[in-house]
Amino acid sequence: MPVFEYESYVDAPLDDVWEFHSRIVGLTELTPGWMRLTVEATTGPDGESNPEILEEGASVDVSLKPLGVFPRVSWRSVITERGRDGDEAFFVDEMSDGPFKKWRHTHSFEAQDDDRTLMRDRIEYALPLWMLGRAGSPFFRVNAYMMFRHRHKKTRELLED
Repeated sequence: MPVFEYESYVDAPLDDVWEFHSRIVGLTELTPGWMRLTVEATTGPDGESNPEILEEGASVDVSLKPLGVFPRVSWRSVITERGRDGDEAFFVDEMSDGPFKKWRHTHSFEAQDDDRTLMRDRIEYALPLWMLGRAGSPFFRVNAYMMFRHRHKKTRELLED
């Protein structure tokens, strides 16, 4: 199974980075405008609408219209794991419905000191054939790199002093 990984540092405390990424705003603020993201619904693990924190069992329904020219694509992710232990925190979202054959995204955060956090994104994925779906597709890897470079840069812009 192909894997894409991206990591960088943000000069902000783990508490701030973790709180930001635990909310739907973490997704909406960090998705590049060219993806034309619309959040259709968020549901908590107990079925409540628009939960404040995306806990294990929560789901997020979005649609995307990349570059405004491709057809709008629907996507549902479920938070399948979430945890924090001291200086480390993580959550995993898995696509339960959407364009990929498989998508498992692990977001992890590790305090480096009081004011610095290492952020890591790890995606295990399988592309559909219409996305040039062979393992390690250069098309996918370039787009994923651009997306996560943007997400990490935007996190720094929003959370660093």
